[in-house]
Amino acid sequence: MESPLSKTTHLTSSSNRWFRWRNRVNRLSGLSGTTETAQSQVSVGMGLLAGSTVMLLTVIWGTCVIVGRCNLHDSVAVDGTITKGFSLTETGVSTDIWTCYAARIMAVSVIPFIIVQLPQVLNSTSGRHLVVLIALIVSVSMLVSYCLYQVIQPWIQRRRLAFAKHKHFISQILVHLKKQALGKLLTDDGEPNTEIIKKLFETIDENRDGSLSHSELKAFMIGIRFEEINFDKDDAVIKVMADFDTSHDSVVQPEEFVKGITKWINEAKRTGGAYLEPNSGTFKFIDRFYQQTKREHDLLGPEEQSDEVVDRVENPGWISFKAVLMLLLGTIIAAAFADPLVDAVDNFSDATSIPSFFVSFIALPLATNSSEAVSAIIFASRKKQRTASLTFSELYGAVTMNNVLCLSVFLALIYIRGLTWDFSSEVLVVLIVCIVMGAFASFRTTFPLWTCSVAYILYPFSLALVYVLDYIFGWS
Repeated sequence: MESPLSKTTHLTSSSNRWFRWRNRVNRLSGLSGTTETAQSQVSVGMGLLAGSTVMLLTVIWGTCVIVGRCNLHDSVAVDGTITKGFSLTETGVSTDIWTCYAARIMAVSVIPFIIVQLPQVLNSTSGRHLVVLIALIVSVSMLVSYCLYQVIQPWIQRRRLAFAKHKHFISQILVHLKKQALGKLLTDDGEPNTEIIKKLFETIDENRDGSLSHSELKAFMIGIRFEEINFDKDDAVIKVMADFDTSHDSVVQPEEFVKGITKWINEAKRTGGAYLEPNSGTFKFIDRFYQQTKREHDLLGPEEQSDEVVDRVENPGWISFKAVLMLLLGTIIAAAFADPLVDAVDNFSDATSIPSFFVSFIALPLATNSSEAVSAIIFASRKKQRTASLTFSELYGAVTMNNVLCLSVFLALIYIRGLTWDFSSEVLVVLIVCIVMGAFASFRTTFPLWTCSVAYILYPFSLALVYVLDYIFGWS
């Protein structure tokens, strides 16, 4: 029979193990231990955050442009074609419009940095703790919003692609009808030529029954070569019926045909503009409408990419739950290894006489981003718009998560432990690189080879800026 003393000893031992485990977790997470240790952890973390952001948007970004370059034709990269070597202006990469949106989101994600830095900018010592809390709330809100956007983005992408595809489909039918009408689809003042449209109706109406059936419209569609879009003829007929058959009797009457074509022409005029060629004296807005819808369709990315996205979000609820779990797991792992990482950085810094900040700003990003760099470069080397779009979107997405997730962790630690936010040089570097590259990538989808020089120049500039601010002017 176990004695009361042995029971007490056993309970005491279990209690000690529990307290030792709890203290170890608290110390590793930065929630316990000395203030100096927690401050050191945040300092290394901020250096790693800034260094990762700079490396992703400069060295890795520029390298992806080099390895992914293709010949440029009409300011668009031709998939898999590289015959012009390292031409700075005639080779480059092209991305879709969604990559531009990712770059804009990345640029917006620096807002919490600006908020938390306001007291330093205003040289104010009051209210800094409150400002950290406000920045934390904004950062967490942006993190949640970004995650929700990632969930609903495939649906938005499919809808926009379908809309652009429909507009391009309309433009190609108008171009075909214009050829059938020998250029007389429009009157001299650029308005729809009703008489010609009626004659086109009679041409399509093979059985001369005064209405267009599904089979007659399909026969007409077979004569059109739909370029750049994979359009099923039955699907095309359904779309025409939906636009023209206002009486819902499954046939298109002459007045419905005239009204439908007139609506399409007016839409082309609004989009393409009633542009008059000075030499030929004819209106060219239908051709311009075709070119614009083609470009819009191309910018939204290839259809197979959209299909791939659909497959990935068959169970959005489970994927969202899994994503949250992965975020939590990543945060726990980062907290668990924070203390050993700080010790390793300090020891390496002491052994090499290199300032610990530069170790975290230069050496750690090289190690932590190596797999992402290799993956991005391999993807870019496939030399396709689709893979280039995925590559650069991943880079912008990684920086966005740095700016909202990692910053949220640091701000929470600073607020809970009452630490000092004193990272002016890191914030300035992050702001400069994110805003410059974000603005650079937000309004263009093609990057000639010369653009990689912008990224490569930013990297040494960032290092020099940190050195000047930290070790000459005393910013920290």
